[in-house]
Amino acid sequence: MPQLDFARLNEPHYWLCNAHVPRPLLPDSLALPESAGILAQDNLARVDLEILDGAIRRICHSADAAGEAGGEPVPTVDLKGGMVWAGLVDLHTHLDKGHVWGRSPNYSATFEEALETIRADASKHWDAEDVYRRMEFGLKCSYAHGTTALRTHIDSFGDQAAVSWSVFNALQQGWSDRLALKAVSLVTLDYYQTPEGEILADLVAEMSGILGGVTEMGPHLEAQLDRLFTLAIDRGLDIDLHTDESGDPNDITLRYVAEAALRRDFRGQIVCGHCCSLAVQSDDEAQKTIDLVKAARIGVVSLPMCNLYLQDRNQRSALRGQVAVAHPGTHPPALRQTPTRTPRWRGITLLHELKHAGVPVAIASDNCRDPFYGFGDHDGLEVFTQGVRIAHLDAPYGDWSRVVTTTPADLMGLPTVGRIAPGLPADLILCAARYFSELLARPQGDRTVLRQGKPIDTTLPDYAELDDLLLK
Repeated sequence: MPQLDFARLNEPHYWLCNAHVPRPLLPDSLALPESAGILAQDNLARVDLEILDGAIRRICHSADAAGEAGGEPVPTVDLKGGMVWAGLVDLHTHLDKGHVWGRSPNYSATFEEALETIRADASKHWDAEDVYRRMEFGLKCSYAHGTTALRTHIDSFGDQAAVSWSVFNALQQGWSDRLALKAVSLVTLDYYQTPEGEILADLVAEMSGILGGVTEMGPHLEAQLDRLFTLAIDRGLDIDLHTDESGDPNDITLRYVAEAALRRDFRGQIVCGHCCSLAVQSDDEAQKTIDLVKAARIGVVSLPMCNLYLQDRNQRSALRGQVAVAHPGTHPPALRQTPTRTPRWRGITLLHELKHAGVPVAIASDNCRDPFYGFGDHDGLEVFTQGVRIAHLDAPYGDWSRVVTTTPADLMGLPTVGRIAPGLPADLILCAARYFSELLARPQGDRTVLRQGKPIDTTLPDYAELDDLLLK
């Protein structure tokens, strides 16, 4: 982006002038004139922001006078129409799995191999040092990209729970001045029906975490959900679940979760992630679930990059286009090429339909550089860019800017995060891009990230930091 005057950005008092800010990130009470032209199409407001002692003091229309405060001249930084975003909120990640691709790749890129590969990696490598360094690598990426709050799921079976939750606790404390961190337990729901599951629920409560797990269709699902809700209610915990991460229209565990929440009159916050199968159900069946989700006050988080990557993979091409076939009289089996298959759907849930029904919807990073997703960098702007493309969030842009900012912040119980308003910390992202067509066309690697009004070092960690873990 055009070189900003960093000396002025390091002043305790200055104005950011001629900023284009998504209107949904601004308070409704802010009296601003209607936009016109492309600003109106993109739902952007042209504003000046006064920054004082690390907080936003005032926001006004750019046509109004700025640069004066009590008669004293105040430094100004002209953004020339560059977009300003609130700090990003990543509602669904897996920091404990991240960045193992170098030692545990998933060359078939199928969900089944991802599960097998990560289990093997965990059993062999996941001691405290390994988990800490990979999780912190992810945090370094998130922070440099402009994330202010993040929730991670933590694999919590058996002895691994104590290791990984202890690591998370250390990171949560060590990063408390930079990131608001929350953690969710991740096990299959039947685990909570065991004594070990109750011990895990106590650990989650001790860590002020969120009770979570993976739902699966089966004859015991209702009993498993009732047990989960009992543990959560008794401990005052919110719930965050992986639901229906498949392309099977018969997977309707999201509906069961909503029914359980209503049956138990659950008053805490529930977030359900993935919900992929909703998109391959009939309109009538999907609407039944959506109505229940709305009634149960459940928030839904979609993981567009990971779901696009994993869902509807061609099982026959699991070995990079080759399968072993036994021909009579040959030993070992001969290899022959098999055609790969183009996926028939995008893997994402019904974001538009859920939002139209009044269900809070967010999108998030999910996995990064592990067997479930071979790419990713914990970058909320990349998530938003890909989400717009994959889920058609651009016609119109409307208030979709909230899916990586205010909505996930609200679902995390963070009312001052992910928005731009007087009195809030000046945790902002400054981009050279002036409109969405520019923002979404380039990766915004030259963004400036402000924390409490001051620019931070946005240098990303070197992948080589983890070489000794991945190449041993």
